[in-house]
Amino acid sequence: ASDIKGIKNKKLPAGRALGTGEIYALVAACENDPSPAGARDAALIACMYPAGLRRDEVAGLDLGDYDPETGSLTVRHGKGNKERVAKVEGGGRRALADWLAIRGAEPGALFWPINKGGALTPRRMTNQAVYNTLAKRAQQAKVAHLSPHDLRRTFVTDFIAETGDIHSAKTLAGHESITTTDRY
Repeated sequence: ASDIKGIKNKKLPAGRALGTGEIYALVAACENDPSPAGARDAALIACMYPAGLRRDEVAGLDLGDYDPETGSLTVRHGKGNKERVAKVEGGGRRALADWLAIRGAEPGALFWPINKGGALTPRRMTNQAVYNTLAKRAQQAKVAHLSPHDLRRTFVTDFIAETGDIHSAKTLAGHESITTTDRY
């Protein structure tokens, strides 16, 4: 019996892909909030879902990393310190335009913290603040618990379902290995 090698288990990754209705509910929760946080959070979701960004990547974005003419986001602080370009289209670009109208053109972090009184603080949001923001919006939208990575998982899953192109999904997600993309 000692000559028989152990069998490795393959566990599915934690998290889930969100349904279209859940994405709409998250955005609606932001749109129903007339405070600056509503606009910021809609823009945050608009970057995370359609561009497949990790929470540390979205927190690391600077104003100069976004090109409103093309909808391009230059991710300079990706996992493994890799850079890539992601795209935000249609409604995501409108959400970013709404946020930038509030945020202003001051150089620095793209997403700023906002206190309970609605005052913006011109500094970078933390990874934990991104997590807490999404948890708050999920609760308001009555969406089952989600993590920021679930938006990324949804992006990859939806992209592969629409195109059938796992190799492009790997590149867009910034994965090192196609095996990682395949697990989504």
